[in-house]
Amino acid sequence: MKLRTIYKRIIYFSSHQSQKLNSHQVIKLLFSLTLIICLLFGQVVTAQPSNTNVLVKQGIKDYNAGNFSNAIKNWREALNYYKNNPSARAVVNENLARAYQQVGENKDAIASLEKAMRDYGKVENIQQVGRMKSELAQVYSNLGQPRQAIALLCGQIVEKSKIPASQEIKCTPDSAEQIAIKYNDKRGQVAALGILGEAYRLIGSYDQAIKYLDAAQQVSPEYQFLVFNSLGNAYKSRGQLRELQADSAKKAGISSKEKELTQKFLDDYQRAYQYFKNSIKFARNEKQPLAEMRGLLNLLQLASQTNKSKFIPDEEFTKTLEDALKVVESLPNSATKVYGEIDLAYLQRDGKRTSPFTYCPTQLVLSGDNKALNLLENSVLISKQIQDNRLISYANGALGHFWECHQENEKALKYTQSAIIAADINLSAKDSLYLWEWQAGRILDKQDRKQEAMPAASEAIASYQRAFDILENIRQDILTAERDVQFDFRDVVKPLYRTLAQSRLDLLGVGAIVDERRVKELSKVVNTIDALKLAELQNYFGNDCILSGLNPKLVGELLKENSAAFQNTGFLSSIILDGKTGILLQLPNQATKFKWIEDPNQQGTTKIVSNEILEKKITEFRKGLVSKEEINYDTTIAAQLYDWIIRPFAEDIKLQKVKTLVFIQDGFLRSVPMAALYDSQQKKYLIETYAVATTPSLRLTKPNLGNGNTQKALIVGLTKKATIDGKTFDALSAVPDEVKTVGRIFPNHTRLMDDNFIPESFQKTLEKTTYSIVHIASHAQFGIIPEDTFIVTGKNQKLTINQLEASLRNLNNKSDSVELLALTACETAVGDDRATLGLAGIALQAGVKSAIASLWNVTDESTSEIIKTFYTNYRKNGMTIAQALQTAQIRMIQAKKLPSSEGINIKYDHPAYWAPIISIGNWL
Repeated sequence: MKLRTIYKRIIYFSSHQSQKLNSHQVIKLLFSLTLIICLLFGQVVTAQPSNTNVLVKQGIKDYNAGNFSNAIKNWREALNYYKNNPSARAVVNENLARAYQQVGENKDAIASLEKAMRDYGKVENIQQVGRMKSELAQVYSNLGQPRQAIALLCGQIVEKSKIPASQEIKCTPDSAEQIAIKYNDKRGQVAALGILGEAYRLIGSYDQAIKYLDAAQQVSPEYQFLVFNSLGNAYKSRGQLRELQADSAKKAGISSKEKELTQKFLDDYQRAYQYFKNSIKFARNEKQPLAEMRGLLNLLQLASQTNKSKFIPDEEFTKTLEDALKVVESLPNSATKVYGEIDLAYLQRDGKRTSPFTYCPTQLVLSGDNKALNLLENSVLISKQIQDNRLISYANGALGHFWECHQENEKALKYTQSAIIAADINLSAKDSLYLWEWQAGRILDKQDRKQEAMPAASEAIASYQRAFDILENIRQDILTAERDVQFDFRDVVKPLYRTLAQSRLDLLGVGAIVDERRVKELSKVVNTIDALKLAELQNYFGNDCILSGLNPKLVGELLKENSAAFQNTGFLSSIILDGKTGILLQLPNQATKFKWIEDPNQQGTTKIVSNEILEKKITEFRKGLVSKEEINYDTTIAAQLYDWIIRPFAEDIKLQKVKTLVFIQDGFLRSVPMAALYDSQQKKYLIETYAVATTPSLRLTKPNLGNGNTQKALIVGLTKKATIDGKTFDALSAVPDEVKTVGRIFPNHTRLMDDNFIPESFQKTLEKTTYSIVHIASHAQFGIIPEDTFIVTGKNQKLTINQLEASLRNLNNKSDSVELLALTACETAVGDDRATLGLAGIALQAGVKSAIASLWNVTDESTSEIIKTFYTNYRKNGMTIAQALQTAQIRMIQAKKLPSSEGINIKYDHPAYWAPIISIGNWL
């Protein structure tokens, strides 16, 4: 079939799904995947033999007219006439699958494709079996399951660490790609390779995606054009990743790496630019406006997202926009036209890499002369004509957001509710339903309903809650990808969770809720905050391994269930909201208490402490500790923070005879060494009254008493200077003494030092023997992205977080899990609270029950002193990890009071020497 004929028979599937949260910018992400299938074998076909049932013919007529519901009805009825004809039945199911996709019924599409595959197999039409696998793979990718798609297309996932150096691709014999090769099916091979490349792009394996797409180009010159846009998107995605990595290198002070990555991401953007240009050129030559629209939009998005570097000049951007507006106007009514109009309406010259529906864009390119509004209104009209619920939902939601941003709340709510109704029909657009529920909540919040303030607030909260519930349900898919994929989490998930929490807390603050309901509302706030912290942790690490040990029960249930284990333990959770920060106190068998951080004045009244002031105080507090400028430590700021965070709950904590405080921190509060807060009334640091620990979430903590008598330890360390990625790490002169001390405490140990401590030797040592204690005395860097999170080893090598997890995690025998991991020379990237997520989650990620680590690098002999005392205390029966650390820190505080025979330096009473050492995870 000639290319021109193929193009005339294009049927665009409605494939606007949510692989990533920012995929709501639609066309720029998934056009490539859809186009490949549609151009190659996406048309409906007539069932054989020649005396085809009239129902099949009528279904084809309905389908081509866009009446997909009638087509489905006719074809389903036609199947009754083909019970003994697998060949005809396969064709009808193939057509049904395409119709189901048009109306967003992806589960039914999967079922029909699977039936078609079975019937084609029965009549030994293996070539068609392969094609059906490719189509099925597309549906799975559309549903946010690219790994399932890869399994169908190639039979196995090639992990990034095992990508072959050559272009050779080895798939299993029964995979779609190998079937196409065996039957010399060029179309089938291009489809399989093209969709395979897109699937790898969606899981963040950009190098592998490019390899498969390059291979698709080489199958046949006739189909080369099909992958131009896919390759452009792959290079753009890799460029965005490298730009993020360059920014991380800049913050870490690694100028050589920053320069190298900057050149690489600019090269990737240039390649993407060229592929998009080639796509547009080909489409114009072939007079194919649908394909041209796709290329133009991809180019516009590239220009928008790289505007900071002026990669594409303003003149070219303007000309491309003009071309896109002309083409979209000429397009026939279709999903392509609807999504194109919406994308153009929300186009920005300096666009964020996030959904435009989570904030109000202030610099829309088409903001004047009602151009944006006209496009959005037209998209709503077309979506109704096409009768695709997913399309109707998206168009109405986009128009509702336009009116929301223009403070036309009645209009905004009208269209948003229409979007919710359409998305909720058979859950046809569950991935965007949470967006519209969230949008409805914001609109209801803003509406001026003075006569019905309470009902309006409750209505808004109900919308927020529905959005939260939906997002929690689908978050596992949309947040799961390779570790180097950073989603627009901060712009999408965080605001929704925080808005829901704040709305409930504000509702409590009006004083019109009875005590019983207050308890329930606070419980819901706790669950929302907990879900946010789990999502942040999962987002940082980029996969779901971190949640493998997640307890399905909610926090309140865990407190009741483990009341014995949690006896004498208090939990303080922080939540940073709009302009203010709240603290929740949870105690076993007690109602949750909540207070905003407030500052009392001399008149006895209080005022809310703004987040700006709080963060400034915390920065000053931490700076004073890290610098160790004053020998006699000034406790003023430490006392002020104590009064803000701890004192409001002091009596409740005291009444319950709490001995251990466990902190579950948020944002910039994660970097606070809470042990060093100072009680000015008692003249004591917090650690002198309570053992202190931290955990990312109670649902990730198993409250089991550790085995203090454990004998076997793996002790590794680095004493030499090292250079990693151009950054120099100083020699650690105190490490030899620290290692000797730990070795004396654990006589049954294995030691790896300097050149003997490299990733390979570390892994092999753990493979041979099970160690319950792993002590690492080396630099550990926690960057703002996982790639910059590693442990420095000998020979200028690094033990990455991937390697650490692979070495420590024992999936076959969980009883062999490491009890305790110690990291005693850590560094965190400055200016980004994501760095502390790496510190908080590393023990959980590696399957370790507990961790001891430092919030910053303390290279003094003080580390050896505190670790020695900690391990000695930990090995005594009945002393928990938190209590053992508390005892060690108190000993440091009392340095000036101890007899000279103790041999401890008197300057160690300064909190800079003991406060950064923290307990993470299980504190028992």
